[in-house]
Amino acid sequence: MSRIGKQPVPVPSGVDVTIDGQNVSVKGPKGTLELAVAEPISVSRDDDGAIVVSRPDDERRSRSLHGLSRTLVANLVTGVTEGYTIKMEIFGVGYRVVAKGNNLEFALGYSHPVLINAPEGVTFAVETPTKFSISGIDKQKVGQIAANIRRLRKSDPYKGKGIRYEGEQIRRKVGKTGK
Repeated sequence: MSRIGKQPVPVPSGVDVTIDGQNVSVKGPKGTLELAVAEPISVSRDDDGAIVVSRPDDERRSRSLHGLSRTLVANLVTGVTEGYTIKMEIFGVGYRVVAKGNNLEFALGYSHPVLINAPEGVTFAVETPTKFSISGIDKQKVGQIAANIRRLRKSDPYKGKGIRYEGEQIRRKVGKTGK
């Protein structure tokens, strides 16, 4: 049995969960999120009000979707109560970020500034010209935007210049030695 999948998802007070067949809708203080659970997996509520994710059999596909579905439902509950934030840093001479309304404008050593638009449900906050954060209630959306921004200028292993997550360690390489 999946160790993650068999754990119930606790529902805090102030969160309203609606289960309609394979669709799970979670409404909380920060917003509303919906999820369509994969077919063999079923979702229900137990006597304590927690969400229980179960599978019909022990086939390989059912086992793999069991833990995944439970984690996705838990991410919905966490998203509408606390939300998700990813902090990022920029290293390099002349590299900076500026907030332009809801969007971010990056100077990353290219001949042009790079503009990133904020999708619905995601907000950007610029703390300093080299530090910014991405916030939202949908974990997948926040993580995907962060990955797209990081891909604009990945950290260079020789000089360390580029965009990285806060606290991320870049494995540095030694450059060529001249004779």
